[in-house]
Amino acid sequence: MSMVTASLSSRQGTVAPEPGEIPDLARYDHVIVACSFGKDSLASTLHLLEKGVAPQRIEWWHHLVDDDGDVFDWPHVPDYGRHLAAALGVRLYFSARQGGIVREMLRENVPTAPVWFDTPTGRVTVGGKGPPNTRRRFPQVSANLSVRWCSPYAKIMVADGALRNQARFSHARTLFVTGERAAESANRARYAVFERHRADCRDGRARRHIDHWRPVHAWSEAAVWQILRRHGVIPPLPYQLGFGRLSCLACVFMSADQAATLRHMDPDRFARLCEWERAFGCTIRRDRDLGTLANGGTVYGPVRQHPGLVRRALCRRWRGCVLTSPEQWVLPAGAFGDSAGPA
Repeated sequence: MSMVTASLSSRQGTVAPEPGEIPDLARYDHVIVACSFGKDSLASTLHLLEKGVAPQRIEWWHHLVDDDGDVFDWPHVPDYGRHLAAALGVRLYFSARQGGIVREMLRENVPTAPVWFDTPTGRVTVGGKGPPNTRRRFPQVSANLSVRWCSPYAKIMVADGALRNQARFSHARTLFVTGERAAESANRARYAVFERHRADCRDGRARRHIDHWRPVHAWSEAAVWQILRRHGVIPPLPYQLGFGRLSCLACVFMSADQAATLRHMDPDRFARLCEWERAFGCTIRRDRDLGTLANGGTVYGPVRQHPGLVRRALCRRWRGCVLTSPEQWVLPAGAFGDSAGPA
């Protein structure tokens, strides 16, 4: 047994269980994975492959939460995804709300921006014709999606727009796959493993049949790392730098240690966030501002130890391999560690 396998086996308890409800994967015309390129969406994809879904049948949909900006998301992740999609043989489509989270956050007496999404025949733009309104506020740390609005506006509603505005999903069966796990939070533990997707319209004129499946919902984190090791998938750089999840670099759920780490890695980005807090007169967290949060944290050790890795993480171009052999695969520093992202 390798050192990696031993490390995982000591933590996993039992091997990843089969989900309670497994759809007949052969019956679907389209298989879509909402892929952040985090460990759980990657594990969901690899599970599909192990269940016999041909890679060319799988579509990865990756939402660019910054659109073409550089505030919230990790810069290297989209190009990492391009390389991994090519290596695995899956199709990759990008999408975003125009201007990303920043445009929505700064919105003042104008409508919410349109959504764009890539398709097999080109890019499509929809929406943007709602009533004028003002936001001028960060997403807040809350389970309420109207308060923590970044997830619905930059991800959930973007996917809905792409599903509802492509004729190829009408009179067809689509499986929409996401990587939430019950172990992440009490809130996610209540999610259904298998249900109708919110964009489903199987009983309407379009007969748009869309099922939502969470194949790794019952998995432990160790089981997730096991399947990545089995396929030799090298995870994105945040995990290697000590981050427990591939959330936004500037996730509003960041811990004190993550805030300190962000300030150390990218002081200019951190300063912009602090300036917006002052301009809005409203902090991300109700009890303290970002500077105070960072002052109470400690910079991750791998970030201090590997400045070259930090530079790679903050670069838009991916450099390096995305696949290796299971024997050469290394459990990243962030595994089983500090986390971030919505509860």
